[in-house]
Amino acid sequence: MLKRRQFLQRALALPAGAWLARYHAFAQPHRGKVKIKAIHAMQIRNIAGNCLIKIETDAGITGYGEAGSSGPMARARIDLMKQHLVGQDPLPIERHFHNLITLMHPYMAHIPTISGIDIALWDIAGRITGQPVNVLLGGPFRDAIRMYSHGIGLKTMQDMGECRAFIDRVRTMPEGFTAFKIGIDPVIGVPAGRYAVTLDSDQLRRVARGFRNLREAAGEAIDIAVHCHNELDTTSAIQVAKAVEPMNPLFYEDPLHVPFSEAWLALRRSTRIPILTGEKLELVRGFKPFLDSQACDIIHPDLAFAGGFTGTRKIADYAQLMRTPVALHNVGSLVLCYASAHFGSAIHNFYRSESALGRATRHVEQMSASRPPEVKNGHLKVPESPGLGFEPNDEYLRSQLMPGEPFWA
Repeated sequence: MLKRRQFLQRALALPAGAWLARYHAFAQPHRGKVKIKAIHAMQIRNIAGNCLIKIETDAGITGYGEAGSSGPMARARIDLMKQHLVGQDPLPIERHFHNLITLMHPYMAHIPTISGIDIALWDIAGRITGQPVNVLLGGPFRDAIRMYSHGIGLKTMQDMGECRAFIDRVRTMPEGFTAFKIGIDPVIGVPAGRYAVTLDSDQLRRVARGFRNLREAAGEAIDIAVHCHNELDTTSAIQVAKAVEPMNPLFYEDPLHVPFSEAWLALRRSTRIPILTGEKLELVRGFKPFLDSQACDIIHPDLAFAGGFTGTRKIADYAQLMRTPVALHNVGSLVLCYASAHFGSAIHNFYRSESALGRATRHVEQMSASRPPEVKNGHLKVPESPGLGFEPNDEYLRSQLMPGEPFWA
């Protein structure tokens, strides 16, 4: 049997494209020594409807993930899937991923719940092998990932004084973010995520005025992106792009209905603003038509929704063939934040990750029982400890349970 040092030397000598082979080299000495004992799900406040996943093993090693589903929904799906996992070695992650995503009966596979399980399995693999997840995924290409934040606290874009006050505040943030996305929903008077009827001239003028005010207040040192929630029809999406294009937005996010259609191609051809989409798409199958037709400039998967590390790595590899950058949707817990850091570190075509860090509540930072996340100049340092590097502050998590939600059921 090869010694540990020999395994590491062979793993590091493999080409970056052979990331699974590299992982197998790290995992092979530990095969068959640990079994999955239990899988839990728990929903807390302020993580965008997601829930946390915890996988326990008979060796006392625990892994954490985040699923793009509620606690009750994830527990119901876990009850159906646990027969494929409990009692199994956690390390053959690709096999587990295949077995779970190909389930068809009695219900089709629920990819968001599987995403959380997959993230937790990679966390366990890192803890077993003594490696950070980004190393197991074939990296690192970078030791810190670039992030962008939100227009939290901006009362109205229609008032220049409010825009200047917002920019003054964000310039003093210790995280040093230099890119912010701003939602159009309050400007057009439509609740986030609801379909809007075709926008009228007054709504379009308010959009143009608001982003013009922000650009004037921000100058050129801070990037502003246009944030939608898939609420616009094709005509409105094209008109909004025309209205904001003079302000040179960083990107234009999710203006159209989630699935691919030729409307995305019409929008893409109508504007010079980079089009970004994908936070509600699953697996390669969801992103493939966008990539094949070049209907967007940047894809935007969410690790807790698109397939975890395994599924999203396949998406990123496919995007790399088209030289398409990968941004990460990330408004969940510290688990998703750290998972995004490891993933962004491990792929070549990484663009930026969204960030819920730096909020006044510091609700993400307080989830850590050890060192809080390190953000400097808008970049999040990738944890260097084995696995994700997440150690839960159970007392804080217990205080943040959704009403009626059990603690790690």
